[in-house]
Order: sequence, then C-alpha cells, then structure tokens
Amino acid sequence: MEKGKGVAVGRKWAVDFTDNSTASSSRDIPDPPGFSRTSADQVSLSLSLFLCVCVCVCVCVSVYDDSTVSRQKKDAEANWKSQKAWEVAQAPFKNLLMMGFMMWMAGSTVHLFSIGITFSALWQPLSALQGVGKVFAPYKDSKVDLLAPKLLFIALNLGGLALGVWKLNTLGLLPTHASDWVSSLPPAQEVEYSGGGVPLR
Repeated sequence: MEKGKGVAVGRKWAVDFTDNSTASSSRDIPDPPGFSRTSADQVSLSLSLFLCVCVCVCVCVSVYDDSTVSRQKKDAEANWKSQKAWEVAQAPFKNLLMMGFMMWMAGSTVHLFSIGITFSALWQPLSALQGVGKVFAPYKDSKVDLLAPKLLFIALNLGGLALGVWKLNTLGLLPTHASDWVSSLPPAQEVEYSGGGVPLR
C-alpha cells in the first residue's frame, strides 16, 4: 500500500491510514506552502542556544549571589569579633575602678582585710597578663586586627598592678627605706597629719 492512498475496509467511509512502506515520508508528501526546513532548523538552533544562555546566566547569578552572601556573612562575623575583642580589652577598667574603691575602703592600716584586698589586686592583673593569648583566642581572624585590643588589655592590667604596688607602699610593706635593709640603722619616723573641722562661732 502506498502512503496517502486510503483503502476502504468493510465500510464505505472507513479509511486505513497506516503506513507500512520503508520510504521516508518527506519524499512522498511535499512541504506545506511557505514552510522552509532550513528556517525551522535555524529557529530550533537559536532556541536551543537561547535556552543554554539562559541556563548559564541563571547559574552564574546563583553562584554570584551565594558568593556575595558568604562574603557578607564573613564581614559581619569579623565585625562582631572585632567588637567583642574591644569589649574584652576594656573589661579590666571596670575591675580597676572596683579594686580602687575597695582599697580606699580598706584603709591604710595593716589588717586581714587590707592584706587580702592588696593580694587580690596584685594577683588578678598577673594572672590576666599570663593568659592574654587565651583571652583573645576566640576572636582570631584574618580580617580582625587584635594588636590594639591586646595592647589596651595589657596597659589596663599593668595599671591594676601599679595600683596594687601603690597600696603595698601605703601599708608600709615595701622595703623602700634604708633601715629595711640594714638592721643597724634606725627605722624611718612615721609622719602623721591630722586636721580638725571648721570652728563654729
């Protein structure tokens, strides 16, 4: 049976359109008017190229968005670490004020409370200075400069240490006189000052 030749089977209007021929259909049936196979191939090629370009653009945009988000997240984390490092560096200042107030309350006489406060004022800065690296270890980052916070931390702890040494001197526990080193010399005379109130008339 040739293609396009319908065969009536049993009924008057029944047509069998099955094609059992091995020949290509494009050779037997002409293309419709105005149809060009070269233009159709060009359209399909340009459509596939357009789809490829769209896919590439979408992938590039998603990669760019991911890299931008990760960069912003890293910048925010570095900013947070820098802020926390400065907070840790300024923390000894509050301790310095509290220790100074407690030393003032302890007075200048030697007793258990004043000795304990003075020992604490000496021990805390020394232990803090020994662990500077451990204190700032959580805030290490390539984008965070820890030199200035570390220097401030060290300076404030040295100030606390100087305050403790000054308290030792006011208690008379530092060997600052010649008689503290040579037993044949007389001890230094304590000089006391006292003042009265304003006389009322």
